[in-house]
Amino acid sequence: MKTNVTFPSSHLAIAGILFTPDDHTGGRLPAVVISHPGGGVKEQSPSIYAERLAGAGFAALVFDAAHQGESEGEPRGLENPFQRAEDIKSAVTYLTTRDDIAPDRIGALGICASGGYVPYAAQTDHRIKGVATVSAADLGSVFREGLGRTQDPAVLQAMLDQAGALRTAEARGAAPRLEAWIPGNAEELLETATRQFRETYEFYRTPRGYHPRANQGWVLRGIDLIAQYDSYALIRLISPRPLLMIAGSEAETAYFSREAIEKAAEPKELVIIDGATHIDLYDRDAYVTPAVDKLTEFFGTHLAG
Repeated sequence: MKTNVTFPSSHLAIAGILFTPDDHTGGRLPAVVISHPGGGVKEQSPSIYAERLAGAGFAALVFDAAHQGESEGEPRGLENPFQRAEDIKSAVTYLTTRDDIAPDRIGALGICASGGYVPYAAQTDHRIKGVATVSAADLGSVFREGLGRTQDPAVLQAMLDQAGALRTAEARGAAPRLEAWIPGNAEELLETATRQFRETYEFYRTPRGYHPRANQGWVLRGIDLIAQYDSYALIRLISPRPLLMIAGSEAETAYFSREAIEKAAEPKELVIIDGATHIDLYDRDAYVTPAVDKLTEFFGTHLAG
């Protein structure tokens, strides 16, 4: 069963969908907060995972980040890692107030960029009893160093110069400048682009994963927020609560999960889904199914009460 819900985060109304088991007749359910990729919305990969977790007996809450999707927040498209973490904590707070949720049996799952935001939020929110990620990525590192850490440092410095100028321009009345997650000339770039770019384009720009509220662009001056954010610097603080990170063997982002697991304290587990790319784990049944099986086992064990 799906129920549209709203909850506050930093005085903004956050739009969510609560998935619950169809056969639920009463009693308090274990619950999982699921946070979406950068540029995504709750109706995409988070809802795929939520529906399956609800079928396994969990409540699952998906939501649009502040400034994005159906949630409140101006300017639209702002990608603020610190607000994203606050949204996750606020989602947990909301669940603790519901009569149908067990407040001491709440976990969290982050996909892609939220595979950084969820562990970051959980480092200091002890109400999150189990932490899991799928295709995790540290957006701060991606913007500072590029995917694979091959970016010229001058690129970041130029973007930070631009961010400062844009803040001044907004203060003088200019509209926020949006930068496309996928550039407008993407089709021209596909033949020479990386596999990660091609798959991202296929998911977000074709009927496979397209949603009209997704991938609308991010506020360029927000780079000065993203660049100073480090998903996993204090990941050891999650312990003694359990951490599960799932990545595809063919994912260009898999190094984030491997490095985070190395930094984390026990209990921790890295699961590699053979043959899967980063985007495969968003929606491809052949890869989502084993990921959900592992998540069901993980949350079933650690949210058992």
